[in-house]
Amino acid sequence: MRLLVLGSAAGGGYPQWNCLCETCRLFWAGDKRVTARSQSSIAASADGETWLLLNASPDLRQQIMTLAAMHPDATPAADEGAKRASPIGAVLITNGDVDHTAGLLTLREKQTFSLYGTGGVLDIVGANSVFSVLDPAHVARRAIKMGEPFEPVPGLEVELFSVPGKVPLYLETDQVDVGEESEMTVGVRLSAHGRTSYYIPGCAHVPESLRDRLRGADALLFDGTVFEDDEMSRAGVGAKTGRRMGHMPIAGEGGSLRAFNGLDIGSRTYIHINNTNPILIEGSGEREAVEAEGWQVAYDGMEIEP
Repeated sequence: MRLLVLGSAAGGGYPQWNCLCETCRLFWAGDKRVTARSQSSIAASADGETWLLLNASPDLRQQIMTLAAMHPDATPAADEGAKRASPIGAVLITNGDVDHTAGLLTLREKQTFSLYGTGGVLDIVGANSVFSVLDPAHVARRAIKMGEPFEPVPGLEVELFSVPGKVPLYLETDQVDVGEESEMTVGVRLSAHGRTSYYIPGCAHVPESLRDRLRGADALLFDGTVFEDDEMSRAGVGAKTGRRMGHMPIAGEGGSLRAFNGLDIGSRTYIHINNTNPILIEGSGEREAVEAEGWQVAYDGMEIEP
């Protein structure tokens, strides 16, 4: 199994285009300790030829341009004289957030692939007519039930399961149930060649049932949005806490830093990292703290072989 990080940042990427928080200022000043990151997405493959895209960020075209494994000449179909070809054989959406769905609009050029998601998430996509640019003659939408394994690309078994989360921001009302487990926010199990990995870019807290599920995994890519729960307000760029946004913090009581200790997980990687998060800064105390606990910090182009 191969896992390729297309984008490692949370919504807006890093740096955000109009942000002057302390972390973004480092980038604008040319500080070599920080590196630009596009919005969160990974690709998975069992054969290195046909890939499943997990989430389609607004930066998808840039990600395809940057990573050779996503180029059209990386697929066997290109050797057959095809005028359109892509190694992307399927796309799976884990929730309806803009930073996970807007990239679908990049895939509108008559390319055949299957679009997977829970019924609730695909209903969100279907309710917005702009996504009609995905020609149904080429893009089949396939609703997946929780706990039912399926094979979106050859040799790769996938299973969806609910994790604590919330509805997308643009669907919020006065009453928001943060932390509910439903089909609106899912984690993904990826299995091939006897190896198992998990991709969970959004998670409001870690119940014991999730710990049990992840025990013995070969690789985990997990929600690393904020380091401290009140990070955005302290940075002066937002009033919401990480938990209010449906993302548990890394540090502090109930944080993710030690939430998976003792589970015999092979590699642990933080992904979906907000622009305010100091783990983006190489050599920072926060970066050293997560690395001391055995975590990696995802970066664009990172490859993980569980």
